[in-house]
Amino acid sequence: MFEIYKDKSGKFRFRLKAKNGEIICASQPYTTKSACTKGAKSLILNSKNKKSFKILKNKAGNFFFNVIAKNNKVIATSQGYKSERSLNKGVESVQKNATKKNLS
Repeated sequence: MFEIYKDKSGKFRFRLKAKNGEIICASQPYTTKSACTKGAKSLILNSKNKKSFKILKNKAGNFFFNVIAKNNKVIATSQGYKSERSLNKGVESVQKNATKKNLS
């Protein structure tokens, strides 16, 4: 499910959570709730395409992914994963959980 919230600086963000409550990915900051909701809808649309997932490694050597829109902007970023196998499960989880029914 999606959770839309205000961060400490007053910007709106969304998180996509699995059924167990674990955060799968989180958005960049938005100035309005409307723009944030639009970003979540973009995640729903773009997560259907495996090419929208850009796989990267952080400084600690963990894998993570960004979900990229057609305009090449980052929609959401995942947590870090120790293995590619775990990362692939995270991608599958986004594809499964990023649905309109989970956007409240």
